[in-house]
Amino acid sequence: MVKALPGGDLRRGEIVMLEYTSPAKVNLVLEVLGKRPDGYHELKSIVQTIDLCDTLYFEPAEEVSFQCTEPALNTSQNLVVRAANLLKQTTGYGGGAKVLLEKRIPWGAGLGGGSSNAAITLIALNRLWGLNLSHSELAGLATRLGSDVPFFIYGSTALVEGRGEKVTPLDALPTIWLVLLIPPFTGMPDKTRRLFSLLKPEHYTSGEFVSKALESQRKQGGIAPSLMFNTFDKIAFETFPSLEYYWNALQEVGATYIHLVGSGPCLFSAADNRSHAEAIATSLTKKGLKAFVTSTKPARRDP
Repeated sequence: MVKALPGGDLRRGEIVMLEYTSPAKVNLVLEVLGKRPDGYHELKSIVQTIDLCDTLYFEPAEEVSFQCTEPALNTSQNLVVRAANLLKQTTGYGGGAKVLLEKRIPWGAGLGGGSSNAAITLIALNRLWGLNLSHSELAGLATRLGSDVPFFIYGSTALVEGRGEKVTPLDALPTIWLVLLIPPFTGMPDKTRRLFSLLKPEHYTSGEFVSKALESQRKQGGIAPSLMFNTFDKIAFETFPSLEYYWNALQEVGATYIHLVGSGPCLFSAADNRSHAEAIATSLTKKGLKAFVTSTKPARRDP
């Protein structure tokens, strides 16, 4: 018997297939504070999961195997495979899993889809294999897979610091409706490294944008679009020469407070409400552009 469960309890005596959603993220505030002695950059960011999601399916097997509906990602180097093998090697677990990834999140756009997939794989296999690792133990493994992966162990709204390894869950924000615009030049090699290399001392900030947003959340229960910020906005057109066209397209249809999502090139703009977001997205679609309407996703997962 095969029973699909949304991350629920396992039942003895059954072959169980676990189904997990794997959300994308936006950086509502992203500051780069400076370059560290080890060569990495110090970050401070308020990160939020959204309801644009991939779906992952996990089934017990003797070995780890992986399939993805996006052919370009169907490789042994996918973060899903690396996460599964890392968990297996670290814990000494003797079995495996058959993993299927249904891809919906545009990849290479700054939305963190691959990092989310890796974190969900750690969470799901921790349950499927009965390992009983805690959030903090899973987050420790996640740091070995990528800077964005630890955040997705917790999800919802969080303060992320350091290289991404320091994650402090925050109170969930009220629903924010967003428009995402996906330029057709995603998946650029070494994109993040190039962005960081273009930063100059005058681009660094001291955490004041995050502090203002956190104060707004505490006092007013939310973060206004006017408080959103991304350091990489300052060098976006230098990194992605064609991006200005898409930025202007958002402005032309009434979008305000436009920012890169993470390291881009996806752009986002907060809307007043769902109908406002849908109107902006419809206008962009009529221009032949790829746009999504999405909203914040508050739910967190148990380890």
